[in-house]
Amino acid sequence: MVEVTFYRDGRERLARFFASGHVEIPQSSSDEYSLVCAAVSAVLQAARAGLEEHVKIDTGAQMHPGHLEVTIPQADRDDRAAAAIIATAAIAVDQIAKQYPQHVRVTHRRETG
Repeated sequence: MVEVTFYRDGRERLARFFASGHVEIPQSSSDEYSLVCAAVSAVLQAARAGLEEHVKIDTGAQMHPGHLEVTIPQADRDDRAAAAIIATAAIAVDQIAKQYPQHVRVTHRRETG
C-alpha cells in the first residue's frame, strides 16, 4: 500500500507531503494495477521538480526507495505557483486513491507544533 499524507500549516497552507510504501502486485494481477505506484510517484516527483526547478524552492526533499518527503519552507508558502503545484499534486493523488483505494491511502492533516 502507498500512503500519502499532505500537511497544512496553521494558516491552512499546504506545507509538506510525505509518501511511503509500495503497491505489492500479485503475479496474477492485471497490468493496470502495476501502474498505480508509478502514477503516485510520478505525480509527487513532478510536484517536487516543479517546486525546485520552476519556483526555485529548496524543498529539502528526502528520497529513497519507498519514501519521499517534501517540505515548502514557511517563507515560500504564500507563493502562488508553489501553492498551485502542491494543490494540484494533492488533487491528483486523491483521484488515484479514489480509483484504487485498496492500494493508495491519502490523509490530510494539520501540522502540530
